[in-house]
Amino acid sequence: MVRVLFVCMGNICRSPLAQGVFEEVVRREGLEAEIEADSAGTHGFYHEGEPPDPRARRSAARRGVDLSAQRARLLGKEDCQNFDYVLTMDEENYRTVAALCRGRGDAVVQPFLDYAPDRPEREIPDPYYGGPDGFDLVMDLAEAASEGLLTDIRQRHLSDGG
Repeated sequence: MVRVLFVCMGNICRSPLAQGVFEEVVRREGLEAEIEADSAGTHGFYHEGEPPDPRARRSAARRGVDLSAQRARLLGKEDCQNFDYVLTMDEENYRTVAALCRGRGDAVVQPFLDYAPDRPEREIPDPYYGGPDGFDLVMDLAEAASEGLLTDIRQRHLSDGG
């Protein structure tokens, strides 16, 4: 089982959307038995146990992605050992995760958008204080990066290679 963790600050907007989009890509490819996803927040204690932001749920639902089972949680040291990929939404998240995971486990720690090299954005912007367009942009970026991530997982971990 390949395990992927998406990380943002509060675990109610960006990382739940990334998780949901990636899970949908995995389902579409019939790889649910081989790839598992989760999400967490570097400051998740603000929202621990809460569902994703209603605007994130609405944006996801418009594209057929269901976030209703997700609940916010705080990133922990054990995540560095329990996941193969720990993917961050922005530079601040990356620095926090890289410091936490240094010397703990073999997880690939990197920005999620590294898997969308054709996109000009290098960070997934936090839509929390904006309108619905920000959530739609997060979905667009997550879709682009999810495809690249799945290609990487197939090449590194899955026997079919492609």
